[in-house]
Amino acid sequence: MNTLKLYIVLTVSFLMSSSTLIGQELGHPRIYITNDTKEDFIKNLENVSWKKALVEKKIKKLEKYIKLWNEDPTWLVSRLQMNWKTKHDKVYLKGGNFSHSEGSAPVPTVRYSGTRDWATDYKRPKLEDVEPYFDDPRGLYLEHKDTGEKEWIHPSKAGFAIEKINQEIMQLVEDAAFLYWYTGDEIYAEFATPVFFTYINGMYYRDAPIDLNKSNQQFISGLATFEVIHEGIVIPLVTTYDFLYNYFKTKNRDLSNTAAVFQKWADQIIKYGIPDNNWNLFQARFLTYIALVLENNEAYKNGKGREYYLDYTFNISTDRQIAVSESLNVYDQETGIWPESPTYSVHVITTLLKIFTLLDHVTNENEIAKYPILEKAVWASFQYLFPSGYMIGVGDGGHKILPPENFELLIANYRKYNQKEKETLISGFLSEFISKNLYKREAKDLFNLFYYVDDVVDAQANLEAITTPTFYAPNISVFNQRIGTGNDAVMLSTAGSFGNHAHANGISIELFANNYVLGPDSGKGPSYWHPTFRNYYARMPAHNTVIVDGKSNYSNMRTYHPFSLDNSFPKSGKSTIFDKLTYSKVSFLEPETVSYQQRFSAIIKSKSQKAYVVDVFRSKKQKEGKQKHEYFYRNIGQTLDVYDDNSKALKFQNTNDLSSKLGDLKGYDFFSAKKKAVTSKDVKAVFTLAEANNPKNKMKLWIKGSPNQTIYKVKAPNSNALSNGTAPKEILKDSLHTLVIKREESAWNNPFAVVFNPYKEDDLNPVKNVSYTSLKDYPNAQIIDVLLSDNITTDRIVVNASENDIAKTEDLYQKGLLSVIRTSKSNSPLDFIFLSGVSRVDYKKWTIIASANPVTVSIEKVDDGYLIQNDNPVTINLPYKKGEERAKILLYKDGEIVSTRKAMLNRNNPEQQYFKLEKAYDKVIVAN
Repeated sequence: MNTLKLYIVLTVSFLMSSSTLIGQELGHPRIYITNDTKEDFIKNLENVSWKKALVEKKIKKLEKYIKLWNEDPTWLVSRLQMNWKTKHDKVYLKGGNFSHSEGSAPVPTVRYSGTRDWATDYKRPKLEDVEPYFDDPRGLYLEHKDTGEKEWIHPSKAGFAIEKINQEIMQLVEDAAFLYWYTGDEIYAEFATPVFFTYINGMYYRDAPIDLNKSNQQFISGLATFEVIHEGIVIPLVTTYDFLYNYFKTKNRDLSNTAAVFQKWADQIIKYGIPDNNWNLFQARFLTYIALVLENNEAYKNGKGREYYLDYTFNISTDRQIAVSESLNVYDQETGIWPESPTYSVHVITTLLKIFTLLDHVTNENEIAKYPILEKAVWASFQYLFPSGYMIGVGDGGHKILPPENFELLIANYRKYNQKEKETLISGFLSEFISKNLYKREAKDLFNLFYYVDDVVDAQANLEAITTPTFYAPNISVFNQRIGTGNDAVMLSTAGSFGNHAHANGISIELFANNYVLGPDSGKGPSYWHPTFRNYYARMPAHNTVIVDGKSNYSNMRTYHPFSLDNSFPKSGKSTIFDKLTYSKVSFLEPETVSYQQRFSAIIKSKSQKAYVVDVFRSKKQKEGKQKHEYFYRNIGQTLDVYDDNSKALKFQNTNDLSSKLGDLKGYDFFSAKKKAVTSKDVKAVFTLAEANNPKNKMKLWIKGSPNQTIYKVKAPNSNALSNGTAPKEILKDSLHTLVIKREESAWNNPFAVVFNPYKEDDLNPVKNVSYTSLKDYPNAQIIDVLLSDNITTDRIVVNASENDIAKTEDLYQKGLLSVIRTSKSNSPLDFIFLSGVSRVDYKKWTIIASANPVTVSIEKVDDGYLIQNDNPVTINLPYKKGEERAKILLYKDGEIVSTRKAMLNRNNPEQQYFKLEKAYDKVIVAN
């Protein structure tokens, strides 16, 4: 179905499902519950302890404030952040900062927030410490976080203090409104009413802000905050109105200003914002609340009621607010991935689920089921996870679990519409979060209270069953690959820069092994406007990447510098019978220095089931001449030791290198304890993480030598991506030991080559030794020999720069990208041959020739022959001894034998027999 047809179908579907809303009078409350089900709710609450606990918590919390209110009826209302004396009705900004207010209104007006930047040096006062009716021309009088002294400051220095105080007050009012509905006790309504109307009337008489700088800020500002997506106070205002509506009516309160304020707020959200990222959906959630609490269009002279705003939420797009039905097309329809950093992506899912849950409460038309991409997105989000269950940290992200709320809301939907199989499936993952103490079921707010089911089906979940060995998300430029389970699990996440909330990171990696993210990304800084974020966390030096001339750089946030996925195995989202390795080769053009970069990364399982990682990074400037390339890698732990090829500690000296004073990026200035050594030989770097009562956690890097190569040891700022689930709690704020390898020349024909070798001190190290070889006549070839721990098995990895390159040694000819050959000194010397992006390979008595396009093929020794799979037509010549029976070939489809044949004799080589695979096969057995 094309996009236009899909849009029409979704629009018609929505309009049909909304027929119960159009032209119909609905009672209050209606957002979370109706009076028709109140009795059942109250009765049921007594049997659900975790829901009852929230109600009791709210009652207890309000006791304190009601007592203060009884003693002084102005206690709470006077703490609202208002223009009490000036009654200014106009607000002026200078870009992302509050400038001043002016004008005059008949009532005190709502004070505007101080700044777009939440990072501040000043503490927000507790509600009890807020000065009543505070409105002083000197600004705000707040305590400095470091000195503990109070200072007069301009509101722009206070972060979100103003808006957060008002939100805190309005949440108390919301609680009181709910408790009035729940208990019928009018004291709660009397407590809430003056605060509610003071704020509403104060917003009614206050204009939207004007940006004096005439910058983009004008087009994203809300009525109370600098971003329409931060208008969180809308929700308690709407729900207070909903729960107290009937009380207000009985007291003959004029509600026209309230409806007008909600309309003004919705109009501001429709008019302003950012239409093509997560903002759009966050805005839509506020619109949904406002729309559902308003009456039908006919109730208002301007015709802007429930149907009007629902239509703008779901069907009508504006320049700054794209309709929800159209926004869902932003998802990659094939992968189910939203084009933003994973942390933001999963919360887009949450927001959409909340929107449709709210709507479905009124329509009862299974709104979620009408948008299958939502379910697909939930399942796709598991591909973000490290084996420990925490998300990758690419871009402005962090190592967090998937939002349990996503599962809670799907469970509620499935139970409501009797989809038991789906409910059980998703419940298993929520149960796993609970059993691992990653999530505690509790009601944190009214949304949880009314929409979460009382209990969850006890079911089992298996993360390995719904993740695949590799996963490629092109719209965020991420390729994840994983091997192994439990303590043997290893995962590598390779990231470019594409989509929203991305960093300038070139081709960066995060590496998971030994149950931790040993090689983490650095995450985000204090705020998006903070110099530390702008100069370090969002820039190349904060990532595990290669920097050219100390200057590699481009814009972060919304950025368009993805890598190109050239080759990989297995294909994204697919499983394979050959499970000994995964790999990717990606390419990238670094724009600042106009440099070609290419990163080959493979995870290879050793015979002991533990894995190691091969990383070959090529980098060169398009313009020849003097150039510098620096390979960065940081690892958690307390120490970093570097040894020469004789296992002696390399001698380092202090240095002032790696500095903006020498022409490098400002991000280099964040490194400390800088030491360097110069050597042309291979070296070994060992990062050690020590934990109490646990064996030492080691990451050993086997690093290829190069003429006059400089090795640096530095300390980098802590990673803000790390969390309790991906690193020990006690080191989360520690500096990261960082290794920098520098070349004063191109690193293309002579690439950076590193083998990452994770192991535990009390466990078997899967790698005994690593050696590197280059071929003078074939400069694009990199050969890596890895001797495994049994001391008799060797993996030979030959990586060319492209599918058109050649590598030739005494016993190997390779035209193509990659070969990995595992041999042993035992009676069966060949364990496996793996080839990818290859046209031809001759190895000893084996010859593999692609019929047309380069082939990926695995040939693995099994008890009675060889297990083979291929992705393109190929001819395989295998060893043959005269007089032996020729091999029998069994071809499989869907697990069943579909054909058998015998190998043919190679008339040009009597020591070979051969067979042709005329197409791709998932499984072929060659029986001796």
